[in-house]
Amino acid sequence: MSKKKIIIVGASHGGHQSIIELLNRYDDVDITLFEAGDFISFMSCGMELFLEDSVTNVNDVRNFSEKSFPQENVHIMNNHLVQKINADDKTVSVLDSTTNESKNYEYDKLILSSGVTPKSLPIPGNDLENVYLMRGYDWATKIKAKLNDPETKHITVVGAGYIGIEAAEAATKAGKEVTLMDVIDRPLGTYLDEDMTSILEKHLIKNGVDVVMNAQLEEYVGDGKVTAVKTKTGEYPTDLVIQAAGVKPNTDWLKGVVDLDDRGWIKTDEYLRTNVPDVYAMGDATLAYSIPAETHVPIALATVVRREARYVISHLFEDTPAVPFKGVVGSSALSVFDYHFAESGLNSFTAKRAGVEIATSFYSDTLRPIYVPADKGNTKVHVYLAYNPDSHQILGGAVLSKYDITAQGNVLALAIENKLSLEDLADADFFFQPGFDRQWSLLNLAAQHALHEDKF
Repeated sequence: MSKKKIIIVGASHGGHQSIIELLNRYDDVDITLFEAGDFISFMSCGMELFLEDSVTNVNDVRNFSEKSFPQENVHIMNNHLVQKINADDKTVSVLDSTTNESKNYEYDKLILSSGVTPKSLPIPGNDLENVYLMRGYDWATKIKAKLNDPETKHITVVGAGYIGIEAAEAATKAGKEVTLMDVIDRPLGTYLDEDMTSILEKHLIKNGVDVVMNAQLEEYVGDGKVTAVKTKTGEYPTDLVIQAAGVKPNTDWLKGVVDLDDRGWIKTDEYLRTNVPDVYAMGDATLAYSIPAETHVPIALATVVRREARYVISHLFEDTPAVPFKGVVGSSALSVFDYHFAESGLNSFTAKRAGVEIATSFYSDTLRPIYVPADKGNTKVHVYLAYNPDSHQILGGAVLSKYDITAQGNVLALAIENKLSLEDLADADFFFQPGFDRQWSLLNLAAQHALHEDKF
């Protein structure tokens, strides 16, 4: 009996999870994965750890390698760029960049996990030497070399999202002078509300980062090599620019075959199918269905695509899947020097973008009972909640502290996914032990505060 031919495009989290699921669920499949790059499955989310010498080796910062799947029915092919889908004969045209030869490969099912590309700002000087991007194996090794170079004294990071914050922190810890700039009004402004970003912005400044918000960049200045970043209000001398200013989907090659929206995101139905029969799409190049927003929004997270892959593969051979993909919450966490935060679901920015009305509450307290002094570990903690103003359904939340309480973010994610209300969270049964928390747990107290109850 011939095996079903499964082709996967992209070797990041979606490709990796798809192989695992296919091997776990089916015996009659032949799997081929194509990756355009040379290095299989570099984890850009682990780049900061590499830059700070907190990993075993840069070659270990990956999900898997070509040797991870020794099965005869798995073929992992790097340096192979998929250039075209030939829907009529169910083949893909693939360029082998090592030989410059193109070949067609047949598929029964095609899974697109083509991901995104970091944006280089469309301003003069973006092609100067020492203007870098913050994504992928090659850029990671280049940035690491600059952090180790004593001639690199000042680094400018453009973009104050997760990746930009990681770059700024790694550069600061490497002893460099760092300027962090963005067009938005506050660092991490698309991830957290102002109650939390105000704390983190002050902390960045305290740790020596020059924070320049509302920056309107006009030019990277230099003669061959960058020497300054010019904004509308002035120039900032620099030896290196690290751009972390967003991404764009890797979908130009799909135009005219697979339906895309006006920004290039792949359109899928509720079963993660494209308009082309037997072609599925997942991950950063698509818009994920958000449970709290009840619509499709950009959520570029490994946790999202792995759940999408698990769903797609489990229903791969059904004419119509028994159930639609239920969606995701979208949760993430980050450290900013001494602070740690986790966020889940919607905030003011993402709710407005999705057209969802929310009410919000911000709660600050100590982690443990008041009879435990601060120098004995009774750290200050902060909780943000977003909820439906009428039903009180919890739609988003975040936790922040110098003590690592990020696991509480998983509790918020579960509450959002299961559409719990403030009342549910206010009464939820959590443990108490004064060495860890309060008689009412932190999230109980945050929900009670949102309900305007008297403080415990």
